[in-house]
This record gives sequence, structure tokens and C-alpha cells, in this order.
Amino acid sequence: MPEDRLPRGLLTDDALPLFEQVAARLRDDLRDAGARPGDRLPSERVLTERYGVSRVTVRSALSELERRRVVRPSASRGWFVDDEGSAPAQGAHVQGFADWAAAQGLETGCEVLRHEVRPCTVAEAEVLRVAPGIELVDLVRLRSLQGIVVVHEHNRLPLAMCPGLARTDFTHASLYATLAAGRPPQVPTVADYSVEARQASAEEERLLDLADVPVPVLVATQLSYNQAHRPLEYTVAAYRGDRYRFRASITNED
Repeated sequence: MPEDRLPRGLLTDDALPLFEQVAARLRDDLRDAGARPGDRLPSERVLTERYGVSRVTVRSALSELERRRVVRPSASRGWFVDDEGSAPAQGAHVQGFADWAAAQGLETGCEVLRHEVRPCTVAEAEVLRVAPGIELVDLVRLRSLQGIVVVHEHNRLPLAMCPGLARTDFTHASLYATLAAGRPPQVPTVADYSVEARQASAEEERLLDLADVPVPVLVATQLSYNQAHRPLEYTVAAYRGDRYRFRASITNED
């Protein structure tokens, strides 16, 4: 089946890679169905038909969920819900820009370019698993370290998850601290995260001061989930390629 077909309930434009979307949807479906450790998943053929994608994409999604210890393979028997649940990969955790900088002893700066509440688009609703048209917090910031601009960041969150987001001044406030102070608190516990390099747009060149610097931007796309495993925050952040490095611990455990 061609990968450029738009599967029902999934996105291919301005969103996570297709296999990560399938992984997220499959994880939600398992939770909604009340799947228990040891339960067997539908066959790859059934999953291919259900999500309208190729078998290669389904296998990549299953491998991603295996990495997160959500599912596990059994030779010649198929895939099963893992006993470990959805624990995040060892050595990685969800952390906001301000929290990371504070841990490094770095001073941060922030210019709020847009902060508004608006209706959620159909594409955003698909990513955040909400109804189109609900109130969405749209936050765009230009962020710096030690006075040096590093990243152009675009955050989108359902307002109902934390109404206080609408009245917070994010020139100085931390997004994650605001979420943690909500009633009830919203704590990002796991995230789907991808990074790609591309040429900067005209706006990114201007904002990141790249007009005379021949470096690409590294675009990080993140969909964070709260403690109830519901989508909480969809963020696209464009970093100057010469001012950002992504590190992760990779393990091979039995």
C-alpha cells in the first residue's frame, strides 16, 4: 500500500513520523481495550488493515513500542502486551527547556512571539486526540541561553488540561512548572520525540540570525503525555544546528 495515502485517523503533514503515529494510536487502543500483560495483539496483517499503512510501518511501530516496553515479540507466536507496561527508555526523561538549562547552571531568556487561545484545527486534533474546534493554547517563543538565541519553539496544548496556561506570562514562567502547578497537576511522563535536519525557512533565518550562517536547523517534534497517558503537549522546536546537540543513552537489555 502506498505510504503517501492518508490513513484514517493518522496524519502525514506537520506531525510525527507515520510509524510513531501508528505506535501512539496502537498504545491508546490497547489501553482503551483494557489489555493486560500477556494479552496477544492482533496479527500484523490485521493491524495493517486497521491503520491503513504498510506492513513495514506496522513493524516499525511495534519495534518502537517494544523499545518502550509496551509490547514484546514471541518467536513464531506474534506480539504480546509486555509485563513492564509503558516504562520510558532508561537514561531518558521528559524535561522542559528551562529545567534543562537550570540543571546546567545556564541563564535563559525568552521572547513571546504569540500567546493566544484559539480553536483547535483538524490536524492538531488528530495529534492531540481531541475534538476539532476545542480551545487550544498556541504559544510561540524565541528562547536563548546566556543571551544567545538557540531555538524557535511552538507549543500547542488543550486549554482544558490546564486553564492557567491562558493567563500566564511566559516571558519568565516555565511551561512545565505551570502545568505542574495546575489543578489537577499535569506532569509530562513520556514523549514521542523525533529530530530532523532541514534548511531554515525565511522566518527562521530572521529569528535565529541565520541569514549569513550556512547551517541547517534541527527540528525537534515532541508529543508529550501526562500521567494518565493522555496527549498533553505538541511541540515543534527549530534549533540552530550549531547550537544544539541531542544525546540519549542506548541500551541493549534482555
